[in-house]
Amino acid sequence: MRALHLQLRVDANLVKPFCHLCFASSLNVSPLIAFRPIKYPHLQKFNPSRSSRRTHFSTSFVASSMADSSLSRSSETETKPFSVLFVCLGNICRSPAAEGVFRNLVTKKDLDSKFTIDSAGTIGYHEGNEADPRMRAASKRRGIAITSISRPIQPSDFVNFDLILAMDKQNREDILGAFERWCTKNGLPPDSHKKVKLMCSYCKKHDETEVPDPYYGGQQGFEKVLDLLEDACESLLESILAENKHISD
Repeated sequence: MRALHLQLRVDANLVKPFCHLCFASSLNVSPLIAFRPIKYPHLQKFNPSRSSRRTHFSTSFVASSMADSSLSRSSETETKPFSVLFVCLGNICRSPAAEGVFRNLVTKKDLDSKFTIDSAGTIGYHEGNEADPRMRAASKRRGIAITSISRPIQPSDFVNFDLILAMDKQNREDILGAFERWCTKNGLPPDSHKKVKLMCSYCKKHDETEVPDPYYGGQQGFEKVLDLLEDACESLLESILAENKHISD
């Protein structure tokens, strides 16, 4: 033991004060021995309270950094445009019209920079095509421009959009079915299915639960679709603004 004490006297002088615990541990010696003030008076310079203050500072710094990070995420959420995706079967009649109607309402309120608006289809049969000319003509008569190009829904839509609005119940089933297929394979958030809603669930003036497909009908069918969409989109915008006050601030 005496030989060990002599070794400690020699080697301890080579170690900086904040490393003493590590030094004692490397010799398999109890830290209590290393800190005996009589044997090793130079170790009395170690002040536990200073270490405590350093720990407190470190904890406060981490807490402050976490708070700043949280505020940053909150700020990012508030500045990120609210995104809405309208979906029907082929993305050439109903969903392009819904996109046009909703975009028109947003523009009238000068909120274009606060929204991302798009449309898609549950199938890709018409991918790359413009909307049906009959729907574009009917919309134009109401002062609504339809400029979208057909595309199918894709996995990233469940991440990039805050709301996904299906025109009818079959569209909704197909969207949810796609989500189930893509969820695990593409690492989608498991609660993304909650974003999917029926377009007519926002209607206030009409009792219809679905937006009918006008493709095989006459002009009256296109006008009916626009009536439903104008009703639903007005209520939809009101709902979004009520739940996201920062958009209109």
